[in-house]
Amino acid sequence: MVTSTHEASHRIFQEHPEVLAPVFEALGLPPPAKSIIEAMSPDATEIRPMERRVDTVLKVEPSEGDRFVVAVEKQTEPVPGKGISWAYYVAYLHAKFGLPVLLVAVCHSKRTAKWATGPFESRVGPWATQVTRPFVLGPHNVPEITDVSMVTENPALATISAIVHCESENHPAILNMLAGGIRFFDKATAKYWCEFVEIGLENTPARETWKGLQKMIATYFPGRGTLFEQTYLEGEAKGEAKGEAKAILRFLEARGVSVPEEARDRIADCTDLDLLNRWLDRTPHVESVDELFAEESGPTADQAEA
Repeated sequence: MVTSTHEASHRIFQEHPEVLAPVFEALGLPPPAKSIIEAMSPDATEIRPMERRVDTVLKVEPSEGDRFVVAVEKQTEPVPGKGISWAYYVAYLHAKFGLPVLLVAVCHSKRTAKWATGPFESRVGPWATQVTRPFVLGPHNVPEITDVSMVTENPALATISAIVHCESENHPAILNMLAGGIRFFDKATAKYWCEFVEIGLENTPARETWKGLQKMIATYFPGRGTLFEQTYLEGEAKGEAKGEAKAILRFLEARGVSVPEEARDRIADCTDLDLLNRWLDRTPHVESVDELFAEESGPTADQAEA
């Protein structure tokens, strides 16, 4: 069954092939660019009663070397018989397009990544007629993005990094940095990447952490019940203010900033959207609520000189 998580996986690889950079680098191939990659039908069905569908199928036409097909599969845990399905996908796509096939498995746990490496063999006695060896993208070879500048320069790679490392002990710091970087984007772009991350994190604890970090604005994946849909789509100013206040408190909590009850009430009761937005902009950087409220502690330097 095609889930929203698989939909997100398909879209991010189709729209942002730069996330395959670690694969191309490991294989000594030129870095991927959207201009040389074409999305193809993921349908691998031959006999209609048995539908088979690959998450993502891309045709790569590098400036140097031969063309090839990349089949991307998101794998959350080891599944008996999956190696047989993968062998079928590779053989079918090879026959259908007449091009060599690179199978890439995306995993977010070391255990699953180790299993997905294979090899998966069709063997009789000492003879292996067919051997399937996926290239695995996982915590072992996708770098942790913990620098805001890297998020702003390559949000696609930062997103896939956050998804792949969602079971890592460092995932709160990774998500915190990702949220801080996304804050520099315009509203539409921030919405786009926030939704990719939330959907990609599935039902992991990291997804709840992300819900506490993301700015709630609108939905990019309609009908998925994401945090965006539960707040800003209501459209009322009062609801927006409550959503902003909740986001600020969650962000501060996720960063480990102590929020006394008086300060918590002050944030929760605020209905000034401009002020709430200024506070929200500060949350990735402040170390205390005093810094959050700094503008109201006294006159500015210009005012003092006046």
